Amino acid sequence: MDGVLYDSMPFHAHAWKESMAHYGLAMSEADAYACEGMRGVETIQKLAKAQGCTDIDEEKANEMYAYKSALFAQQGPARKMEGVEDLMHAIVADGLTIGIVTGSGQHTLLDHLEQAFAGLVVKERIVTAYDVSIGKPNPMPYLKGLEKCGAAPYEAIVVENAPLGVRAAVAAGIFTVAVNTGPLPDSALLDEGADLVFSRMTLFRDHWHDLSTHFNHNKK
Repeated sequence: MDGVLYDSMPFHAHAWKESMAHYGLAMSEADAYACEGMRGVETIQKLAKAQGCTDIDEEKANEMYAYKSALFAQQGPARKMEGVEDLMHAIVADGLTIGIVTGSGQHTLLDHLEQAFAGLVVKERIVTAYDVSIGKPNPMPYLKGLEKCGAAPYEAIVVENAPLGVRAAVAAGIFTVAVNTGPLPDSALLDEGADLVFSRMTLFRDHWHDLSTHFNHNKK
């Protein structure tokens, strides 16, 4: 969702930095991009452990994530990623089913997904932080996504923008296209096993027909 459907990562990075500072933890905006895809509570617990904070239990981490979510919401609505809606229409036109697999638990975005992408996204095929006990980079979220879409790994394509998300998709055995919509180098995505990397969503959109033709040919 973040960094794929919505150009929301700059908002998230700022909210992460400010909220963690409020609780005495250091988190740069680059750190936020590197941790993208993990569930919020897991991100906080990992950050706290790395900085020697051993008194942050799950209840405290949930409080901190709620504070971060409030800061995010104050920044206003995130715009859709340029080109993504055209891409989604092309995907559906080719007979594929769209599922969303996000580590987010932020209601300000989740609650509007189905309305914002009417006819393309349905809540029954959305996996969020509330649907899994372990988030990315564990493959569980993508395995849950396959289950909700009624697909096997070899029938699916993952579109990711985050290194940890790529790692999760690869671990689930799914062909993974990375779209580098953030500040990290392409190598951060390729090193995690991405099969293809595009520098922006519009480029992926413009090459979708070629990719679709290739995949359909290989199925025959």
